[in-house]
Amino acid sequence: MLKPLGMLNQALTKPVMVELKGNRAYRGILEGYDPHMNLVLKNAEEFVNNEVVRKMDVALVRGDNVIFISP
Repeated sequence: MLKPLGMLNQALTKPVMVELKGNRAYRGILEGYDPHMNLVLKNAEEFVNNEVVRKMDVALVRGDNVIFISP
C-alpha cells in the first residue's frame, strides 16, 4: 500500500486535482511538495464552485487546506 507522500512523489511532473476547504480546487502540474503537504502547482487553474476563476503560472497551496489530491 502506498503512503500519501509516496503517492505525491509518483505524481511529480504530472497533472493533479487538489480539492480544498471552502468549495475551492486547483488543477495543475505538481512541481513540488513538503511533508506538510504544501504543494507547488505549475500552469494552475483555480476553481470556485466548479467554475474556473483564474489561471496562474505557479500556485502555492497550503497543506492545511487540502481535503484530497487526485492524480
